[in-house]
Amino acid sequence: MKRYLKHLGIATLTLIAAPALADSIDGDWCFNDGRNFTIKGSEIVTPTGKHVKGDYSRHSFDYVVPTPEPDAGTKVRMMLMGEFAVQVVAASGKSETWRRCELKSS
Repeated sequence: MKRYLKHLGIATLTLIAAPALADSIDGDWCFNDGRNFTIKGSEIVTPTGKHVKGDYSRHSFDYVVPTPEPDAGTKVRMMLMGEFAVQVVAASGKSETWRRCELKSS
């Protein structure tokens, strides 16, 4: 009986922890200067409104900056830092932390 209760306890803890893994980089992201972008699967709508395909995984996104945006042709790497923050790193090494926002996606 003790062994059963031990396994039941472990299973319960596993199920409780599972929702923490449900976060995803998909969604609307904002920076404190008013810029925003949206990720939906392998597509990003950049801060200037360009629709670009990128390399998507549940917790990261990479894309090449399109013309005529600043730094066009360089790669940007985004990494989810929890449910409400994403670290955006440009090829130059510049890094910014963006926050989830409540934008209306089209």
